[in-house]
Amino acid sequence: MFMPVAMPQPEPLAELRAALAADATPEARLQTALDLVGPHLRADRCFLYVRNPTQARGRIALVWRLDEAVPDPRHPWQDDAGDLPKEDPLFRAALACRPSVFVDDVTEAGPEVLNQEFERRTFGHRALVHAHITENGQLWGILQPCVFGHPRHWTAAERAYLDGAVNLLLPVVQAYMDGRDVT
Repeated sequence: MFMPVAMPQPEPLAELRAALAADATPEARLQTALDLVGPHLRADRCFLYVRNPTQARGRIALVWRLDEAVPDPRHPWQDDAGDLPKEDPLFRAALACRPSVFVDDVTEAGPEVLNQEFERRTFGHRALVHAHITENGQLWGILQPCVFGHPRHWTAAERAYLDGAVNLLLPVVQAYMDGRDVT
């Protein structure tokens, strides 16, 4: 009896590693990374907030969306050390270089985790990961996959994938920020 042999599937972080090592601009490599991360996590949207830690300015620079109906949150450079950390506990956690935050249901998370009104008004998602891209006590970026309309449990495998992803993203985010005018 013939038994089909399953072809080995590429390890997800190997695919991401290859995309981030490609011979392309940092912006193109980061966009390709989002194009891999979003579908891998079965997200509705995945964006990358990039930050210049010495100037305390950042922006949502790149985004992958499941389709055009999903809101595009990109915005210009902004100061991020003023009101934003006061209003957004997730951003405070990122600035403090705390571990990434996995939120299964925005409507069930307490005020120590997030500001429900801020999340509703600003992003509209129902479940998210606030994955912090940090080095030596400095925040360089935030990778944020999310889903809309329903809660979502983030599995141990997805958590491990995102932990590995932020480490791979760090040098490319730094290269993207190198010499960039953030005014």
